[in-house]
Amino acid sequence: MSIIHVVSMSGGKDSTATAILAIEQHGREACRFVFADTGNEHAETYRYALEYLPIALGISVDVVRADFSDEFATKRANLARLAAGEPESAVYGRRKFQYAWTPAAAARALDLLHPTGNPYLDMCMLKGGFPSRKRQYCTDYLKTQPLTAYAVGVLDAGHAVWSWQGVRIDESHSRRERLQGSGACVKSFEVVGGGLFNYRPILRWTARDVFQAHELAGVRPNPLYLQGMERVGCMPCINCGKAELREIARRFPEHIERIAEWERLVSAVCRPRSPVSFFHMGTQGHADQDSTIHAVVEWSKTTRGGRQYSLLDQLDEPTACSSAYGLCE
Repeated sequence: MSIIHVVSMSGGKDSTATAILAIEQHGREACRFVFADTGNEHAETYRYALEYLPIALGISVDVVRADFSDEFATKRANLARLAAGEPESAVYGRRKFQYAWTPAAAARALDLLHPTGNPYLDMCMLKGGFPSRKRQYCTDYLKTQPLTAYAVGVLDAGHAVWSWQGVRIDESHSRRERLQGSGACVKSFEVVGGGLFNYRPILRWTARDVFQAHELAGVRPNPLYLQGMERVGCMPCINCGKAELREIARRFPEHIERIAEWERLVSAVCRPRSPVSFFHMGTQGHADQDSTIHAVVEWSKTTRGGRQYSLLDQLDEPTACSSAYGLCE
């Protein structure tokens, strides 16, 4: 049984370094490269991952996307029953907390709840809200599941699969705990079963190591890293920091307006009084607003404590080179 090395590509620094390593160790013919399109990426990331990298690395990149057609059909059927006047207990069964659906609210949501073709937005419409740091289901629905389905297709063709994942333990505390725990053992190689293996070759790498791999291979990093972005997988990511959100609002205001529109649409199709905000603000933080992203952006412009604006930040030109990794030096 031959081994196919399936490399997950995001357009970010870590997955690009992983692809460089896979090519170096096993050659292009033994590798497959796949991009999971979440529908929440910057246009520059699409260009980088699907146009620049194929040329720079001499590869082809397959694209996978989550499909929620079945889930939409189920939710629309439930909303239709609620709109017809059936009680929630008849639709959802006995629950400790009722969802407070009224026939009018269900009818309004039913009118708006249709697949948009954008995986991220469709997922949020079905969930009735956005992911959060504690409920980060976006990675599972939009990346892990479509990429796993791609790997299964390769398995079904009679190959064993090494799934290359460009993750590093120093990216976040939660990732360190998940992949290392409190000991020194690192989950760099895992046997999933059925011929599928997970391989994480750069777990111990630093960000400097990653960018050095780009340089040695003659591959430029995603241009967004020169525009204040610490992460480029989503634009924005629910985990982005205060400074990064401020940069996004200054450089790419159209993405803030897109999120505002998404918030309004998701608010209209979710159950009444549900706390809907792209950046989770708690059960009361949105205060019955159908969009909160602009308020969060205003907060991102303030200094520590959220009470005073930073005058120095306002002096920076939106087009100036800015890198959290020292790439402008």
